[in-house]
Amino acid sequence: MHRKKKIRIAVSVFAVLFSVYAVFVYFLVSACLVPSFMDKLNAFEDITRKCYSEQVQTADIQENRSQLLTETGEWLETAKRKKIQARTTDGYLLTATEFPAETGETESAGDKWALLLHGYTGWKEEMYQFACWYHEQGYSVLVPDLRCQGESEGDFIGMGWTDHFDCELWVAHILEQSPEAQIVLHGQSMGAATALLMAGSPEASDHIKAVVSDSAYTEAYEMFGDKITEWFHLPAAPFVDSACVMLRLRGGYDLRDASPLQAVAASGIPTLFIHGDEDRMIDVNMSYELFEAASCEKELFIVEGAGHAQAQDKAPDVYYGRIGDFLDRYLQKKK
Repeated sequence: MHRKKKIRIAVSVFAVLFSVYAVFVYFLVSACLVPSFMDKLNAFEDITRKCYSEQVQTADIQENRSQLLTETGEWLETAKRKKIQARTTDGYLLTATEFPAETGETESAGDKWALLLHGYTGWKEEMYQFACWYHEQGYSVLVPDLRCQGESEGDFIGMGWTDHFDCELWVAHILEQSPEAQIVLHGQSMGAATALLMAGSPEASDHIKAVVSDSAYTEAYEMFGDKITEWFHLPAAPFVDSACVMLRLRGGYDLRDASPLQAVAASGIPTLFIHGDEDRMIDVNMSYELFEAASCEKELFIVEGAGHAQAQDKAPDVYYGRIGDFLDRYLQKKK
């Protein structure tokens, strides 16, 4: 009887400890991937402050960014746009802004499309400066809020995995408007990871002609572990694996599925990899790894002195010039 009592006590203690650990992992996943929960913790503000502190704050970057934002604001005053929505297979309503090309603006107006994808905890308006450039080059532009961010519904930020399925809805919308569309995927950070996952998918549309990957990570699993250590001062193991199990149960996907590194090895779509060499959020070596692993036609553009997603602010003329030259090689001109 005495031995049985000890066993019952041990089982009870284990059950309590397991429950506490499960609650903590639940909290950890919510604090990183559930915006409504992040709001309660003021996590968005904390992340914004952290990101700003890790950015490069040189005079040229600040001046160029100010000018780009001014030009974008002026463009938005006259640019025609419309809000569009699509519903995912699991029932979430996603929202995007569409900027139709000006008819007759170029010889290929209406056939060239850019799908622009923002980063983690971001929103579509962050990508409007890129929309401005693409629109001026004669592209129609589609800029969505990714799942669970901005105006789009969702329960968990997808880290590129659920997003690359969701974005198939936007590709379908583009093809409804323009059956002969030539589509460019241009993403930053998590948006870049989403673009790479789309390009490496067996179901990737033949209409996707090029990818611009700006500041992408190699693995969502690795990124999550890095952020657990950075934000919560916890070791990646065992918390990342536990978070994967929790996310699989709650969100229906596994962080290990979101692997741009595996995707680029399977992709046949020409890809331009861009990264700032002073990126403190996603190490520049990740773009080197992605470039080396990519089986498609590819280019690597490392911008000296740029932090995370700051390449366009550090050297805007060179940045957009490099993208323009790259796309000219892979998009067909309409006769």
